Amino acid sequence: MNADIITLSPESLNLIWLILFVVLLVIELLTVGLTTIWFAAGSLAAFLADCLGAGLPVQIIVFLAVSCILLIFTRPWALKHVNRKRIRTNYESEIGKVILITEKVDNMNQTGKSTVDGQEWTVRSRDDSDILEAGTKAKVVGISGVKLIVEKYKEDSV
Repeated sequence: MNADIITLSPESLNLIWLILFVVLLVIELLTVGLTTIWFAAGSLAAFLADCLGAGLPVQIIVFLAVSCILLIFTRPWALKHVNRKRIRTNYESEIGKVILITEKVDNMNQTGKSTVDGQEWTVRSRDDSDILEAGTKAKVVGISGVKLIVEKYKEDSV
């Protein structure tokens, strides 16, 4: 049996790297989540390697190396500095609030409610053994799905 090996011309490799670059940029523009920009830069570097006459294995190594280096070293910085003025969503703004329990919070019996900013929430205690009676205060420490996760509020003594 004679196995045919697929060969790509230099022009088709150039075109493949450019198409990949454009597709990754379009995905980045649509998602705005810093997800594919690193790989777009890698495909551009591979395109440049192809233009300089590097073979396909070198182009792939350049693509992977540039993508990984940018991802590892610049992503944390970009996440910290891009969208700095992001407004927290409604549910994120509830974390840290002190709320009034309107229905006894008992994780074992799956009960507990509170009204926060006019909206009723299901409430669960962070610790299953903590039971919070209606009328007591609790501090929101997290959110799980549509449930506020709370702990008993301890007022600071002055």
